[in-house]
Amino acid sequence: MEIPENVQHQLNQFQQLQQQAQAVTMQKQNVEVQIQETEKALEELNKTDSNTEVFKQAGTLLIKVSYDEAHEDMEEKLETLKVRSKTMARQEERVMKKLEEMQTSIQTAMQGAFASSNDKDDE
Repeated sequence: MEIPENVQHQLNQFQQLQQQAQAVTMQKQNVEVQIQETEKALEELNKTDSNTEVFKQAGTLLIKVSYDEAHEDMEEKLETLKVRSKTMARQEERVMKKLEEMQTSIQTAMQGAFASSNDKDDE
C-alpha cells in the first residue's frame, strides 16, 4: 500500500521536528555543562581571599584581573547561563509537545488511509 501524499508530507515534517528537538536538547545539555563549570569556578574563587591573583582566559591568553572583577564576571555569566537554560527548557518542551501532536495526527491519518484502502479491497 502506498502512503498518501499528505501523510508523507507530515512524516517529513515530523522528521525535521525530531532533528530540531535533538538539536535543542543538545544545546540545553551544553548550557547545563557550562553552568556546572561556572558554578565550580565560582566555588573555587569563593574559597580564595580577595588578595589572591586571579587570571581570566581571553582566547589563548590568560590575563590578570582583579578578584572583584573576576567574581562579578562569573556571577553574571552564571546568571546569563541560567536564563538561557530556562529558555532552552521551554523551547524543548514546546518542540516535544508539537512532536506528540504530530505523531497523533500522523497515526490518525495512517489509520484513515488503511481503512479506506481496506474498504476498496472489499469491493
